[in-house]
Amino acid sequence: KESEASLVQTKADLATAQTDRDAAKTAMAEATSMREKEAATFAAAKTEADTNLAALKKATAAIEKGTGGAFLQTSSAQVLKKLVVDSESLSDYNREQIASFLSQDASYEHASGQITGILKQMGDTMKADLEDLVAKEEDAKKTYGEMMAAKTSEVEALTKGIEEKTVRVGDLGVSIAQLKEIGRAHV
Repeated sequence: KESEASLVQTKADLATAQTDRDAAKTAMAEATSMREKEAATFAAAKTEADTNLAALKKATAAIEKGTGGAFLQTSSAQVLKKLVVDSESLSDYNREQIASFLSQDASYEHASGQITGILKQMGDTMKADLEDLVAKEEDAKKTYGEMMAAKTSEVEALTKGIEEKTVRVGDLGVSIAQLKEIGRAHV
């Protein structure tokens, strides 16, 4: 009877360990899927930020050299136009100043110092935002790595426990069968 009770408990422990291992594996798969989505979002945001920063750098250099008109014919000017239109950090006045430059309005010539300053300020803000984005990505990768290491250890421990309990169930089954045979032989 003691062996039968132990067998029932071991089978219950085995089922719990299997359920826990499945849950850990599911959590790992979900975390991996989420990390992949976060990484893709980061990659897209970083690419956009790099493109925007390059356009700002080219625009600033062109204005400082007095070749703003030539810059307006480049693809970087188109990127800058979109950036200025979409920027939430620009005041209406600054947006108008840059829009004036981008539409090749003659008034930009005497405001080139101001435009350069606005563009440099936008660039500084964007660089800071990009650094923050990269730092958050690094933290997310670190957190993911730590979680995966912990879950992998958990799965390994549960797998070892499952193997041990499976052997124990088999041994108890054999032991119970032998004890029943011995009991029948004495009767």
